[in-house]
Amino acid sequence: MKILVTGGAGFLGINLIRYLVEKQHEVISLDIADFDYADVIDKIKIIKGDIRSYITVENAMRGIDAVVHSAAALPLYKAEEIYSTEVKGTRLLIHEAFKQKIKRFVHISSTAVYGIPDHHPLYESDKLDGVGPYGKAKIEAENVCIEFRQKGMCVPIIRPKSFIGPERLGVFALFYDWAKDGRGFPMIGSGNNRYQLLDVEDLCDSIYSCLTLPEKVVNDTFNVGAKEFTTMKEDYHAVLDYAGFGKKIIPLPEKPIIYTLKILEAMKLSPLYKWVYETASKDSFVSIEKAEKVLGFKPKFSNKDALIRNYKWYMDNLEYFQNQSGISHRVPWKQGILSLAKKFF
Repeated sequence: MKILVTGGAGFLGINLIRYLVEKQHEVISLDIADFDYADVIDKIKIIKGDIRSYITVENAMRGIDAVVHSAAALPLYKAEEIYSTEVKGTRLLIHEAFKQKIKRFVHISSTAVYGIPDHHPLYESDKLDGVGPYGKAKIEAENVCIEFRQKGMCVPIIRPKSFIGPERLGVFALFYDWAKDGRGFPMIGSGNNRYQLLDVEDLCDSIYSCLTLPEKVVNDTFNVGAKEFTTMKEDYHAVLDYAGFGKKIIPLPEKPIIYTLKILEAMKLSPLYKWVYETASKDSFVSIEKAEKVLGFKPKFSNKDALIRNYKWYMDNLEYFQNQSGISHRVPWKQGILSLAKKFF
């Protein structure tokens, strides 16, 4: 197939592109960011452009068999940037795909659409209640996709849990930096809550199923996440054990810490945003039964496996990004005042 991957220069994008290239597909990357991965740069077509540009999207779609739409403005972006990317960008892309009679449009959504729920596990049929601009925009983007599904398009929607693996930095780089330097991990609350993650390779498997299985099978919405996970404390402790300094998870009182982080966020002294610190102490896991039954989804990595695999990649590639920072998953986030707190753990 000839497959267009939006957000191809991002964390999911590069992992998916490598996956598709290995399976001998023709891949086109569309991203507003530079594509600088030397291992595949000569094996794909690269379009640097904005999914909110009609001319860019029209040209990128020509001759395409399928689209995987993973481009997104993350929660650290301004609200208007999130909305214009997630909602307007998605509408422009899928409308053009519809016009050009492209067979499939796989939309990568998020479990953020469920907000902060009152029960677990979460099912695809549960109420959607996004928190903040990002969660709300993800719901609107899904509605756009459903609108075109009703027009006859095949539009699989995947709702992944927080996914990690090679190339993933962002907030996880903060944890890995502390582990590397022999520090413990502070945790909001007791750490006894269950918080499901997902390895990016398992996510790529689910996307590929949506690209290749019969249309009548995949034209639906699917949760994907790790099959095996324990508590936040136990899963993250696996990274500290692997780092080898004998450090521990340090539980912190939930309400005072959340209140403090709200103030620090407002003062732009902390990279942690509401969705991170308000859900970190809560259970957060979805049912993957539907994906298992319909897509044949079989996650290979547990939470612990995914975290350690990501940490190994972090340590092996530290020299390439240790002086970088930004607000995407591809670079470490600035720790701000948290770099001072690190000294006490």
